[in-house]
Amino acid sequence: MSKRRVAYYYDGDTGSYTYGLGHPMKPHRMRVTHDLVSAYGMLDKMHVLRPKRATPEAMSAFHTDEYIHFLNRVTPETAEELTYHGTRFLMGEDNPAFEGVFEFCSISAGGSISAAQRISSGAADIAINWAGGLHHAKKREASGFCYINDIVLGILELLRTYPRVLYIDIDCHHGDGVEEAFYTTDRVMTCSFHKFGEYFPGTGTQEDRGRGKGRNYTVNIPLKDGITDEAFKRVFEPIVNKIMEIYRPGAVILQCGADSLAGDKLGCFNLTMNGHAHCVQYLRAFNVPLILLGGGGYTVKNVARTWTYETACALGVQDDIDPNLPWNEYFEWFGPRYRLEVPENNMDDLNVRDGSLDKVRATALQQLSQLPCAPSVGMHEVPRESLGRHLGLDIAEEDADEDGGTDDLDRRLAQHSRFVYKLQEPGGGSDESDDDSDGSSYRRRKRMSILSNRVVNVDPDVGRGPPRGRRFFKSAVRWDETYGRVRLGKEPVLGSLNGSRRGGMLEVTGRSTPGGDVTTEDWEDSTSV
Repeated sequence: MSKRRVAYYYDGDTGSYTYGLGHPMKPHRMRVTHDLVSAYGMLDKMHVLRPKRATPEAMSAFHTDEYIHFLNRVTPETAEELTYHGTRFLMGEDNPAFEGVFEFCSISAGGSISAAQRISSGAADIAINWAGGLHHAKKREASGFCYINDIVLGILELLRTYPRVLYIDIDCHHGDGVEEAFYTTDRVMTCSFHKFGEYFPGTGTQEDRGRGKGRNYTVNIPLKDGITDEAFKRVFEPIVNKIMEIYRPGAVILQCGADSLAGDKLGCFNLTMNGHAHCVQYLRAFNVPLILLGGGGYTVKNVARTWTYETACALGVQDDIDPNLPWNEYFEWFGPRYRLEVPENNMDDLNVRDGSLDKVRATALQQLSQLPCAPSVGMHEVPRESLGRHLGLDIAEEDADEDGGTDDLDRRLAQHSRFVYKLQEPGGGSDESDDDSDGSSYRRRKRMSILSNRVVNVDPDVGRGPPRGRRFFKSAVRWDETYGRVRLGKEPVLGSLNGSRRGGMLEVTGRSTPGGDVTTEDWEDSTSV
């Protein structure tokens, strides 16, 4: 195998965080993986880098400002208040507000952004960030153990250099967050191989193909329980080969979620370590810039084994490493076999039994055949940083138009944002599809729990907070032209008040209670000022 320049991103603080006692997501698995990679002597063959942590500004390239601000200040003690009793940002039990959640997200996102920058600069052929791959996070809320969608942030960085980017997801769960982010564009093709049925997140049918310019650039491969290496290879290779032939991406991101391995605590596939790593080897052979990211995986020892072996595949030394594990700090975790392997179990492959695998493959290939050719895009030199940052001045850029007007680019960006927000709106849990003029459809998603695989019903009226959505300053305050002052909607006019009451109302900005007192409440409360 030819050699590749491999960049390996790791931050030693990643394994220090915890989602909480009994939670299946274990950030400590990154430390176990790194220790095993080091024990095999692979660090000397790579550029080992500590990623720069992502700033709130970098995260807001995809996520909303209010969501990033929330993550930056939420703690276990303030979570109930800041989420409005669990109706905003963090809903259900999947995503707890653990201590240091923002720092953990900044490490994960920073690694993927740094990997994309190194690939774009040409300094590496393959970049690895096992702390990334959190593909369920949405624009304004956490989902499925994922708070910040580092994949979307990495793709946005790649799009500064490459006209087309391919995203492939082999996690057992559908990569819904990445799909939603690029559902309406042809510059990013998403391809997800996942379990579909009564299973989180409940999305990813083959009818979901994209919308508008992104029609047919979303490829979903829904699978059933127990798929084996051979069956997975039969569907993975022809579809990926067809995509590479037609789409011709400038760079590829492979999300290597390890919950598709046999014996995973939350997964239901029957892939071995070699079958899972075959995807890495297959994509590496195309000699296209490649980024490998982590993802799911809840049997820690199997996650560490597989990502270690896939690191060896990226280096091209998988045939040279000893299957007997070398001594390392976590050696006793890998008992009783102490080998670099994840064997299959005795699950039945339902995909082969009913012949559904051939139908899924044929449908996907037929969809890809409808694509005329690789889409083109006008590219131009993009500044790598702002002038203020280059000069060391951390100041906000001033508005170009002081009159409040917007140029044509602003208008088009605002129009696109409104369109995307409409796509991502839950819509009251309806299952019906919205038909587009080109015959495409977008299936409104139901919010599910990854722990229970059941629909989570969130009542937006619970608590004092407003319903979900981009609502900032809903207030009963009005400007009174007659008296030339701010007045509450329910406040009586000044002429009907006695002198003392009038003076108190002028001194205090607030809301009258039935007892005659005036109270002030949070700015976002529906009757606040």
